[in-house]
This record gives sequence, C-alpha cells and structure tokens, in this order.
Amino acid sequence: MLRKNYTAVTEFVLLGLTDQAELQPVLFVVFLLIYLITVIGNVSMIFLIRSDSKLHTPMYFFLSHLSFVDLCYATNVTPQMLVNFLSKRKTISFIGCFIQFHFFIALVITDYYMLTVMAYDRYMAICKPLLYTSKMSRSVCLSLVAAPYIYGFANGLAQTILMLRLTFCGPNEINHFYCADPPLMVLACSDTYVKETAMFVVAGSNLTCSLTIILISYIFIFTAILRIRSAEGRRKAFSTCGSHLIAVTVFYGTLFCMYLRPPSEKSVEQGKIVAVFYIFVSPMLNPLIYSLRNKDVKNAIRKVVKKEVFLK
Repeated sequence: MLRKNYTAVTEFVLLGLTDQAELQPVLFVVFLLIYLITVIGNVSMIFLIRSDSKLHTPMYFFLSHLSFVDLCYATNVTPQMLVNFLSKRKTISFIGCFIQFHFFIALVITDYYMLTVMAYDRYMAICKPLLYTSKMSRSVCLSLVAAPYIYGFANGLAQTILMLRLTFCGPNEINHFYCADPPLMVLACSDTYVKETAMFVVAGSNLTCSLTIILISYIFIFTAILRIRSAEGRRKAFSTCGSHLIAVTVFYGTLFCMYLRPPSEKSVEQGKIVAVFYIFVSPMLNPLIYSLRNKDVKNAIRKVVKKEVFLK
C-alpha cells in the first residue's frame, strides 16, 4: 500500500559490499586493480582486432563487440563503487541511480545475446564451412551485432519505466553496490507485483532463449566435430569453441543465480557476491580467456610487441 503524506526520495545511499570501515581502502585497491585489468584487457583486444588484418573475420568482429560491451558494463558500475569506498556519504542521485539501472539491464541483455551470436557464428563455421563466407557476409554480421544492442536497450528502457512507476518514500538505503532490481524493489512503498513479474519474465525468458540457442548450436557443433576423422582436425575445432564455452559458463551461471530468485534481504546479500563475478570477474577474464587460448590473438600480440620493440 502507498503510504500517505510521504516524502519522495531524491537520492539513494549505496551500502556497498560491507560496512566495515577498515576494509574499504583494501577493497578500493582490489577493485581498482580489477577494473584497470578489465579496461586494459578489453581495449587491447579491440585494438588488436582492428589493427591486425588476419583478425578481420566474423568471429573476431563479434569478439571486439563483446569486449566493448564488457568494458561499458564494468564502467557503468565500477567508478561509482570506487568513489563510495573512499566516501563517507555513499550517495547516488535518483536520476543517476536509474540511469545506472537502465544501462546495467541493457548491457547485460546485449552481452548474453552477443554470446549467442558468437555461438551461431561457430555453428556456421564448423557445420556449414562451404556456405560460411556467403552466409556470414559483412551486412549479415552488422545485422547480427546491431540486433543485441537494439533489443538490449529496448528491454532496459521498458524495465526502467516500470521501476519509475513505483513510489519511493523512504528508507533510501540500497543494500547493494549498484542500483539493481531486487534491492530497489525492497525499498518501494507501492505494489511491486507488476515490476517483479516483469523482472522474472524478462530475465527468465531472455536467459532461457539465448542459452537454448547456444546449447542447440553446440549440439550441432559437437556432432559435426565428432564426424571429423583426423584427431588434429577435431582438436582445432574444439579449441575454437573452448574459450566461448568458458565465457558462457561463467556469465550465465552467475546470472541464473542472481535473477531467478525472489527479492528478499537474504537474496540481496547473496546477490552481492554473485554480482561481483558477473560484473567484475567475467569482463576481466574474457580477454584473458580468448587471448591465452587463441593462437591468432597470441600471434597478433607478438606482432605488436615486436613492432614496438623495433620502433624503439
């Protein structure tokens, strides 16, 4: 029920990961290092793919956009979090909170449909190699990249509008380190049924739909790989999929834990730990996963390093 004579909330207080003052400087250093590694890793991946002509293929084109989304994804949350570690007043404005909320949902959905597009690309490359060049033309690749962005930001806008329809009349303390669905709904003074239902429907359907496409793609991929007669051929085919499968496992596993639970104080506390993995760990690891397991990327890195050494 909506409380009478309420005062509208104009700002929120982000309680963060912990309220222990002695841990704040330590956490600041830890998350600053993680963020720097994330920025350097993803920017380097984008630079390598753009600068090396051997990486101008659909697979690396999609990977560069995955790196860009991961970079935006981490940047949406981390700077505010780092400031709050060293601030006494850990506040975020009402508008700032909902902007962060919008971009968070938009980028999450864009991220896992980008992973879906990458699975489809691997399916075409391994299962239909003779048609790959014609079916994965530049125009098709551009369409496949544009679709996750448009769909993700449309979903983010819809979820933000639904959240803005709720009334916030105090308290204004968000038990999280960013403006997320469950802890915000806990603070609402009005009925959250519509928003809560929408959250479960959108999160559940998008996660299930994208993951189903990925799983179906890999069923066909593994079937095709097993038909390859040479052990070396099978090994090369598996190696092109390994990095993507690791990225999918880390990202989707944590997202299922985060969203497919009812909002409550206990789930919010658990959600903080889970959120650390998919907001900070996943974007940081993706460039490392793809560079350490990918021969083409390692060769591109060597070329850049040799060029820099030669110029000096």
